Amino acid sequence: MADTSHADVKKLSFEHAIEELESIVKRLEDGKVPLEESVAIYERGESLKRRCEELLRQAEARVDKITTDASGQAAGTEPLDVQ
Repeated sequence: MADTSHADVKKLSFEHAIEELESIVKRLEDGKVPLEESVAIYERGESLKRRCEELLRQAEARVDKITTDASGQAAGTEPLDVQ
């Protein structure tokens, strides 16, 4: 089941993954989930967090900084320095 869940997470969009992660956090914060289920959804949350981080890194790698010339006109693009 863990392999299936991991494969499922790999297919999620950023929006769906973050939505599910927020739902898990809310359930855990409410404190009304049995221990075994808490552990299982926590592990799912970790997978979702990693998926969101992966998608954000991919998006950052695709973002370019627009460069301008002396007159302020767009002159091209260069990689965005993300640090």
